[in-house]
Amino acid sequence: MKTCVSSYSFNRYLSSGGTDQLGLIRLVKDMGFDAIEFTDLKPTSGISEKDFASVLREESEKLGLPIASFTIGADLLNAESLEREVERLFGRVDIAKILGAPCMRHDATGGYKDARKHYKTFDDALPVLADGCRKVTEYAKTQGVTTMVENHGFFCQDSIRVERLVSKVGSGNFGLLVDIGNFLCADDPPDSAVGRTAPYAKHVHAKDFHIKSGTGDDPGRGWFRTRAGNYLRGAILGHGNVPVGQCMFALNKAGYEGYVSIEFEGMEDNLLSIEIGLENLQRFISLI
Repeated sequence: MKTCVSSYSFNRYLSSGGTDQLGLIRLVKDMGFDAIEFTDLKPTSGISEKDFASVLREESEKLGLPIASFTIGADLLNAESLEREVERLFGRVDIAKILGAPCMRHDATGGYKDARKHYKTFDDALPVLADGCRKVTEYAKTQGVTTMVENHGFFCQDSIRVERLVSKVGSGNFGLLVDIGNFLCADDPPDSAVGRTAPYAKHVHAKDFHIKSGTGDDPGRGWFRTRAGNYLRGAILGHGNVPVGQCMFALNKAGYEGYVSIEFEGMEDNLLSIEIGLENLQRFISLI
């Protein structure tokens, strides 16, 4: 397995003007990562998104730092039209191709907005989600891009649900971005969840969380609640409660040999946290 980091991990640093996405490529290379992943694109003034994607690719090739993945949002369930959302995602695939990213993650959905009123379940949503994902990945295959959904958004987040979605889509060009920490948002234990989903991994996010029981007092700023009401806060990789080493073992056992991308969303300083996370990730991988 090889190391990677998501541009999302640098959000605070990027927002403060520390660098831009183009400068991030050299920074990530100097930090010692094997690759970078981009979450959306933020073109510099006066340049189109497609041209900016070309600039990013040129810089990554010049520095020898591959762009491992392109991550974008989507909602196949609540879009005004499934067909329009699929067409929009075709355009995002085109950007992934320009970037030279071999895979693209798009969301499935955050769930029915009216589920309480109409008692709609994941079973109701599954055919729609699978249809949309299948159409996107069929197009992506013609462009040399693999597509995937992440265990993300509370509704399509449990390991058993994303496994069912992969099975329903039924395409070798489609799989999962396995985020080892995100399973906790659905109160799904990461060790068993990664063990279940590792065979379908096309890309991996290494994310850590601090956990507090929902039976205790609200810890305050920086924390959010899981589906069952427990408290989570983003952590430096290796400092939280996610069994990172055990998750790496499960991925390795399933034959995963791709990139493991740090996705940091904690309160600590971006650069120091990512540096420590990389040290820990390298150690966890070396111990497999």
